[in-house]
Amino acid sequence: MVSKTLELIFDFGSPNAYLTLKVLPELLDRTGADLIITPCLLGGIFKATGNKAPMVQYADAPAKLAYENLEMRRFIARHGLTKFRINPHFPVNTLTIMRGAIVAEDEGVLDDYVDAVNRAMWEDGVKMDDPEAAASFLSANGFDGAALLARTLEPEIKARLVANTEAAVARGVFGIPTFFVGDQMFFGKDRLGQIEEALA
Repeated sequence: MVSKTLELIFDFGSPNAYLTLKVLPELLDRTGADLIITPCLLGGIFKATGNKAPMVQYADAPAKLAYENLEMRRFIARHGLTKFRINPHFPVNTLTIMRGAIVAEDEGVLDDYVDAVNRAMWEDGVKMDDPEAAASFLSANGFDGAALLARTLEPEIKARLVANTEAAVARGVFGIPTFFVGDQMFFGKDRLGQIEEALA
């Protein structure tokens, strides 16, 4: 059997990325695919592509923004994602925690790190751009928070996040969550049906 891979271009700043990751395990089970998470900086993607967050992009189109929120509520209800909360500090600057994802990847604990920080961001309402809050949360959840955050200052770690982000933009990525099945790109949590067909 050919091994199948689903790649997720990821940043903690996207609530839709959190929601998608919560429902992906069943899709991966059905398709027999492996998930690869590629940490990128959403702000960098927006800057490079001229895209904006929905709350900014549709600020002058309240009906469109209301519909985006309705779709999110429907998705949450359909999948029973009752722990989800909009972070009270939203938007949170994710630069440090995304560099932290590169550190976690380097140390072989990216999946655990993504699970933990997603919980901090979209369940527990932690202000994860506050270094003390981030270090405290990480240390309470199985990481050496101070050591991990210290590594986010390493030039190689910074460079890898930049390289990931630039490579994503070069492949046509303009927002998160973006998925790749081979060279086929899919954007947003409402494309999971198409992704499943592509994997099948």
